[in-house]
Amino acid sequence: MTDNSATKSGWAGWGTFAAVVLIVGGAIDAFHGLQAIIGPNTAYFIAKIGIFSINVASWGWWHLILGLAILLVGIALLSGQKWARITAIVLVSINAIGQITLMDVQPWLSLAVLALDVLVIYALTVHGKEIDAKA
Repeated sequence: MTDNSATKSGWAGWGTFAAVVLIVGGAIDAFHGLQAIIGPNTAYFIAKIGIFSINVASWGWWHLILGLAILLVGIALLSGQKWARITAIVLVSINAIGQITLMDVQPWLSLAVLALDVLVIYALTVHGKEIDAKA
């Protein structure tokens, strides 16, 4: 008799949750990046983040690329690709660090995205066996 307890676990739903949050969060991140690139007056806004000065257009390109990567990894995770789990953890960790640096500029959005990033990291690290068994 085989052990099917991992496939029957309710924790496997965390993988689907993480994938959906990655897709939605990546799309929103990419949209904000696109707004910063093509939006009006991008040349004169400079966000001071700690000791760094960042041009809004370059910030936009960073978030557009990172958002599209997160979106694509979320789709791959939803389709059951095992490599997507590790890639998602790395990308979401980078996104979380980026949100910490933006805390002065947009505190509530940064806190919300940071909380979702932590939940995604939790889902993909703690419940990895259940997610792999589901796939």
